[in-house]
Amino acid sequence: MTLLNQDGVHVAADGEVATVTLANPAKRNAQTPAMWRALAEAGRVLPGTVRVVVLRGEGKSFSAGLDRQAFEPEGFEGERSFLELARDTDEELDAAIAEYQQAFTWWRRTDLISIAAVQGHAIGAGFQLALACDLRVCAQDVQFAMRETSLGLVPDLTGTHPLVGLVGYARALEICATGRFVHAEEAERVGLANLVVAADELDGAVTDLTAALLAAPRNAVVETKALLAGAGSRTYDEQRAAERAAQARRLRDLAGLGE
Repeated sequence: MTLLNQDGVHVAADGEVATVTLANPAKRNAQTPAMWRALAEAGRVLPGTVRVVVLRGEGKSFSAGLDRQAFEPEGFEGERSFLELARDTDEELDAAIAEYQQAFTWWRRTDLISIAAVQGHAIGAGFQLALACDLRVCAQDVQFAMRETSLGLVPDLTGTHPLVGLVGYARALEICATGRFVHAEEAERVGLANLVVAADELDGAVTDLTAALLAAPRNAVVETKALLAGAGSRTYDEQRAAERAAQARRLRDLAGLGE
């Protein structure tokens, strides 16, 4: 069932699984503000039955990052260029960037698990979109890079927090400050990739992982994800208390005593 098809984003659902596809392979799925609005809308149109969301990019690249036309004086048709945005007040500029970030914020909702299936280039905004997901399954030809600093910018599409969480501060700083490529072997070794497979095995690997994620009861997975997602901000004793509360809810639900 097609739920959305606009501005280079296609969303379809099949039972408990939804697929979000970046569908502009001619431009290596380069991202635009219109695409970001469509990606934000993708999170809003998902049926409540969806448990796993798979994010893909058509063609040879997952996403080559921001479409550089954003920095041209004319920008995109019907859009203000980034050079125009720079003349806004601090409040207006903050609001504009916050709107862009909405495309990247919903992928870690506790009611679903998101998987980025990444092949070829995942550069800048493409890298950050992959980082926005819970899990990343990568083809052996994957090339991650955070190129914002080479443009005089910073990664501002929610990518810095998950990157530091996955690889640590020092490696994250080195990756971002140099803008170098991170290839498949390193991505798997440092925790950027949950799994690396041959390019022709990517679809099958994602299908297998999706089936494994759907095997357990939904509420148990939702509670477990919430526990893990909040663990970093809790003390040891706070996490123990959160575990007890979650388990009490599960036991009551299994006994037919839940709300």
